[in-house]
Amino acid sequence: MRFGLILSEAFTGLRRNASMVISVILVTFVSLTFVGAAMLMQMQIGKMQSYWSDRAQVSVFMCATSSNEPTCTAGEAASQEQIDQVRATLDGSALAPLIRDYTFLTSDEVFENAKQQLPDDIVGVVTADQFNATFNINLVDQSQSDVIAEAFSGQVGVESVDDQLQYLEPLFQALTVATYVAVGIAGLMLIAAVLLIATTIRLSAFARRRELGIMRLVGASNRFIQTPFVVEGVLAALIGSALASVAVWAIVGVGVNQYLRGSVAFITSWVDLGDVAFVIPAIVVIGVILAALSASFAIRRWLRA
Repeated sequence: MRFGLILSEAFTGLRRNASMVISVILVTFVSLTFVGAAMLMQMQIGKMQSYWSDRAQVSVFMCATSSNEPTCTAGEAASQEQIDQVRATLDGSALAPLIRDYTFLTSDEVFENAKQQLPDDIVGVVTADQFNATFNINLVDQSQSDVIAEAFSGQVGVESVDDQLQYLEPLFQALTVATYVAVGIAGLMLIAAVLLIATTIRLSAFARRRELGIMRLVGASNRFIQTPFVVEGVLAALIGSALASVAVWAIVGVGVNQYLRGSVAFITSWVDLGDVAFVIPAIVVIGVILAALSASFAIRRWLRA
């Protein structure tokens, strides 16, 4: 009976302040959607970094006849002795523990691979010796790529050392900035939701000030008086959280699974519904806790006034 009375009082307050409650629901919905999107974006960055860190290679390009670097002799490709020196360094005790495996492609093999991608008019005017013989190295820890670069920096016969992961860094940085923007917007919206909840609770308390006065006179405890107002805020936040959960599910279920997976081919590891199952409880908990704290603080201050 006591629990039923509390719910009855809460629903009465929601009906009396319907327009404010709708505002709370919408602001909570938008803010928690941004929170969920930011969490999913951070998960996506982590998946991409993990995927490419395991597959990105460090390439040591040997000099070709077209190379112009100071370590290369103009018009001459790297000699077999220079190639063997690089191989010996890779197999040496200093670098071997850092290397998972590596492959070597001769200039002829690189040329044959390039034929499949170059237009026929270009293939007809280039020769194999203009392409760099290449060591493709898979590291145990991709963060150690600088060690490889330092090992061959300035070595005669080596044109350059390229880390494939560095080409993806601008993408990771852009996604990280987007995550920060989403978090910032979500934070502002959550502040707006908290203020709206507090305002709604105060208006509801003011509308029922006579009832509250009577409850005080008959000896009702502050906790009993406060609970319906807290429930009001929590119910409004729950509805907003439910809408945000649907939006987050749609982002992954429709936006990612049905559109992005087929449109963005170079990303093979996407967030999935398993990640959504982690995000949804998180945004619901955030919404309920903020609503409960905001409503509790607002009604407590009103009762003291």
